[in-house]
Amino acid sequence: MTETSGQPHTPPARGLPAPPWPLVMLATGVTLLIDVVRVFLPSLIPLYGRAGETAPAGMGTYAALWFVLPFAAVPAARFASPRIVGVVGAVALVAARLGLQAADGGTPPLLLASAGGTAGVVFLYGCARTTAGTWVPAGLIGGLAGASILHLALDRVDLVWRDGPLPWIAVAALCAAFLWSVRLSPASPVPAPAAVWFVFGPVLMLAGMYCGGAATLAQDAGQHGAPLTALAVALQAAALCAAVVCAWTLSSGRPVPWGRAVSWSRIASWGRVAGVLLVAGVAAAEAGVPGVPALVATVALGACAGIAGRQAGTAAASTSGRASAADDTAGGVPERRAGRGGVAVLGGILVFLVGAFLYYASFDADLGFPNALAPPAVAVLVAAVVFFREAPPQETTPTRRVPRRWVAIGLAAAVLTGLLTWQSPSATKTITGNEFTLVAYNIRMGFGLGGRLDLDHIAAWVATRRPDVVLMSEVDRGWLLNGGHDDLARIARGLGMRYYFAPAADRLWGDALLTNLPVAEIGSTRLGRHGYPTGAQAQSIVLRIGDREVGIVNTHLQEPRGQAPEAAAIARRLATGTLPSGTAGAGPRPVIVAGDLNTTPSDPQMRVLEAAGLSDPLRALGDPPTSPADAPVRRIDHVLISDGLTAVAAEAPRVPYSDHLPLVVRLRLN
Repeated sequence: MTETSGQPHTPPARGLPAPPWPLVMLATGVTLLIDVVRVFLPSLIPLYGRAGETAPAGMGTYAALWFVLPFAAVPAARFASPRIVGVVGAVALVAARLGLQAADGGTPPLLLASAGGTAGVVFLYGCARTTAGTWVPAGLIGGLAGASILHLALDRVDLVWRDGPLPWIAVAALCAAFLWSVRLSPASPVPAPAAVWFVFGPVLMLAGMYCGGAATLAQDAGQHGAPLTALAVALQAAALCAAVVCAWTLSSGRPVPWGRAVSWSRIASWGRVAGVLLVAGVAAAEAGVPGVPALVATVALGACAGIAGRQAGTAAASTSGRASAADDTAGGVPERRAGRGGVAVLGGILVFLVGAFLYYASFDADLGFPNALAPPAVAVLVAAVVFFREAPPQETTPTRRVPRRWVAIGLAAAVLTGLLTWQSPSATKTITGNEFTLVAYNIRMGFGLGGRLDLDHIAAWVATRRPDVVLMSEVDRGWLLNGGHDDLARIARGLGMRYYFAPAADRLWGDALLTNLPVAEIGSTRLGRHGYPTGAQAQSIVLRIGDREVGIVNTHLQEPRGQAPEAAAIARRLATGTLPSGTAGAGPRPVIVAGDLNTTPSDPQMRVLEAAGLSDPLRALGDPPTSPADAPVRRIDHVLISDGLTAVAAEAPRVPYSDHLPLVVRLRLN
């Protein structure tokens, strides 16, 4: 990374491509920044505050502080230089990333991730002031694509959450490559347009929400087969590679042997098409349409970034192989453009913060408008920037063809990523006796008391209880706010169990059933909000245990006073199911209502559930408290049963993998 002003620019030999160190620098730097963001955002809930208790405005203010601090780079660059500012940001980003790998929970990860996010934005500010514009679109999108493909290949459990020497080696190698490329990145007389730097923040938000695989398959249709899941992941990886190709080919650069000249009117038409496809893809994906919309939006992001990065008048200067030295002096056109690019990247990152806050804060507070409007609005902003790009003075501009080996590498990466995530559903099993074990657990998106992602620890601990049925609340299947992890698929893989997801707050956050028992019936009923912003549902299940059927209502009540009667009505409906006359155990179906009911045994809502024929067996089995997990004083998690069932044993083990304690209940069919 070398600053635009104050240093001579030595162009490469005529006909030879410039070394791609700026491309490597941007791609590795963005990858490290995304790593840090995937720790920073989830840490806001378990470490800075507590969901449902800490005001969203408080968490938003804390997050905003670390996104506003990078604006100090603007005056700092006047007293030092853009190069020094960028290098300091790069070194601080690496230090924070290595510190996160070493951190073992608690407050340090929150502070390291906060500082690392600020450092990463300061690094981008330095890049906007000093990096050759020809590399910028492909470098930024390449970093997004690389981070997303690695995220998919790692089963969405990033290296920062993994222990052992191999993650350390990988992270150290990435950091070393980043710092080395920072050192070797050459000077540039012509920085990238401010437009491409501004759209990076919005693109980062949209990529985090729709390019991580969560929007490719329907999440409410039960577990998909291994071939379909692997194909979906491979297609998402291929779309990410295609986005890099679009960013590379559509951004302008000096003519190369594999390039060609294209009229600006055609480029502008491509930009309008890409903008429309981006908005349509994001809107459809947010509406819950799986598959093609997310893939289209992914490719469109790359195309929009490429067109936003096209430079007016670059081709002529590049063709001559010379740049006027006067342009490199303070106050020259490139210097002013570099200054605008630096401020633009800071403004774009603020768009990322505001967009993400408006979307996710609405689950804890009524903002007065549907949060589903936020992502399409951000997509419209990106499209508008592309629509109104300034036309270059020349009639035609160069574009770059993609070497064939790039296509082969991209396809191989996509196929390999799909194969790495292959997960076949477990086989169905039956129980010959009349007893079974049920675990009910609010997993808080998989984050334990120390703020670490504990999905594998949850699966390992639950496996020690040898459960037949696992009911989970606060299951996240890909929220950007929580790091883009698929809690359910990961835990199911560790347990070797089939899973059935029931969306609640939105299509990616809700409740789930895991079991290998035969499922005779399953559905989900959305519960009324009753003035509470977070959505809730009641998953109704009928399992076959031996020759009997058992109904289960799996729910996480958000407003118990209004939602408890709805859950009671569903329990009554399940109980009315009967087996045919003459079948062993014919009669009313036994029913279980379980989950985080946000209700204590003495609350009036419990009387409503008891009126539906349910009883609380844990009162006679020690009445163990479940919340908060570090010092439990009340029981708001329950396993209620109807006639036909007896609780043989029950416990709430003291494990640190959530802010709730799990319930483990051994049940017998009478």
